[in-house]
Amino acid sequence: MAERLQKIISQAGVASRRAAEKLIEAGRVAVDGQVVRELGLKFEAEEHIITVDGKPLASRERHVYFLLNKPKGYLSTAKDERGRRTVLDLLPEVRERIYPVGRLDNNTEGLLLITNDGALMNGLLHPKYEVEKTYVARVTGELTPEKIKALREGLLLEDGMTAPARVKLLGEDRGLTRAAITIHEGRNRQVRRMFAAVGCDVRALKRTRFAGLTLLGVPRGQHRALQAQEVQALYRLAGLEEAEA
Repeated sequence: MAERLQKIISQAGVASRRAAEKLIEAGRVAVDGQVVRELGLKFEAEEHIITVDGKPLASRERHVYFLLNKPKGYLSTAKDERGRRTVLDLLPEVRERIYPVGRLDNNTEGLLLITNDGALMNGLLHPKYEVEKTYVARVTGELTPEKIKALREGLLLEDGMTAPARVKLLGEDRGLTRAAITIHEGRNRQVRRMFAAVGCDVRALKRTRFAGLTLLGVPRGQHRALQAQEVQALYRLAGLEEAEA
């Protein structure tokens, strides 16, 4: 089926559709060796050689989108050179080349998106769009009003100040304090480091919400395909034009 050139480029994971339009207008896109500058032209990707800056587009796969409830003990990567378990081991039936959107460390569980849509992945992780993530933590020590205030206003970590966070106390659990924290940054082990900065050690951490999605109905270690309207909502959050069927 013939599709607009900018859509083909976007679906290949090179750039968003709007950015692809700029590439075309700048004369950086060629079809069968001929530079194309006109927007809106349609082609069948499988029948033409389409290049951006002289590099052919990767062969396009059907885009797939999954929500995984990651257990502890799985690496958030597509492959591990040491042979350790990765989150893709939990989706053995998927044949497409998929990747996790961002990372949860080995000892963190909860919501992780898995897809082969590079443009969406890049948009959801881009700091510009401030896509929110909520975690439930069980920590040692008392979360005093002063500590909560510091978490909410931002903390100085070794890699700079954190953005303000939303924090809610959830009560006690076997001698530990439970709290929900919502951030939009994606620094390495950020939540654990934020709590450590106020004198609390995280003993258990679970991501319960990401980009408006929750774990409702998805048991630990299981996954489900995203619905079309959920994918559309993610596209909007990532600053992209809506996905087309």
